[in-house]
Amino acid sequence: MEALLPSLPVVHRSDPGERGGELAMGGGRSETSALSGTGGGRAMTTTQNSQRPNACCFCWCCCCSCSWNEDERRRRRRKRISQDTKMETIPNCEACTKPSAEEIRLWSQSFDKLMRNPAGRNVFREFLRTEYSEENMLFWLACEDLKQEINKNSIEEKARSIYEDYISILSPKEVSLDARVREVINRKMQDPTPHAFEDAQLQIYTLMHRDSYPRFLSSNIYKSLIHGGSRTSSES
Repeated sequence: MEALLPSLPVVHRSDPGERGGELAMGGGRSETSALSGTGGGRAMTTTQNSQRPNACCFCWCCCCSCSWNEDERRRRRRKRISQDTKMETIPNCEACTKPSAEEIRLWSQSFDKLMRNPAGRNVFREFLRTEYSEENMLFWLACEDLKQEINKNSIEEKARSIYEDYISILSPKEVSLDARVREVINRKMQDPTPHAFEDAQLQIYTLMHRDSYPRFLSSNIYKSLIHGGSRTSSES
């Protein structure tokens, strides 16, 4: 005779995948309950996930190589410099002879030809002033000057001056460099050599080449030189 067993309620075990789906769907409920004062734990988790930093850091110290940094740096400089002020003659420009029409034309063939020509560097520097990025050329020239120095005391003095003027984040003339290059500079500054800023100089040279040089070629400054040189050639 079979014993009569009491009927037990059937318990359905939820599948882990289904529970995961419920938790995922619960995100929306937790936000709603957070507004009503309940579900604080889940709401906090959702809020924290939504505040994860972006992959690209838009940091004020220019420690990443995003192009945003260069644009933002120019924007800050525009705030400091009145746009109503007319551009004055470049102070301390390099001594050079007046460029010929052929030299001016060659500047458009490559950035290297422009930068190898003293008159070309002066004109390009004039253009950079209109874009509030003249410090890029000044830094490059300072590095070139440092490479010619042989006296140890003078090397240390010039290297320290370059660092304070163009590398320090406290300087208004700070150039845009990535974290890796800054780390290299900080190591080399312990015992500076004429080539202490070589990596940084190359990065700024590349920045001017890619960012500023194309706009220079289409600028009124360069176009006026081209037209003026063409008229001089035709008259002669």
